Amino acid sequence: MINDFLNEENKIFILPKKHDKRVVVLDFFASKIEKNKIYSEKEINQIIGDNHSFNDICLIRRELIEKSYLERSNDGREYKRLK
Repeated sequence: MINDFLNEENKIFILPKKHDKRVVVLDFFASKIEKNKIYSEKEINQIIGDNHSFNDICLIRRELIEKSYLERSNDGREYKRLK
């Protein structure tokens, strides 16, 4: 199902509106982030940027946080994958 959202460069080209499809795309992004590793915002942005083509890093980062894929420290400096 992820192939429905990948372009020829294997980058996500759309963030679907339907929940079930959106979860598939967020799972894809989460799979690019190692568990038990602390990342800076810059590193998370780089991972997201390297894996999508519609140029909205903030939207994807917020979705990953809101859906509990990522945890962000109170000061916004550190990110960690939760699931």
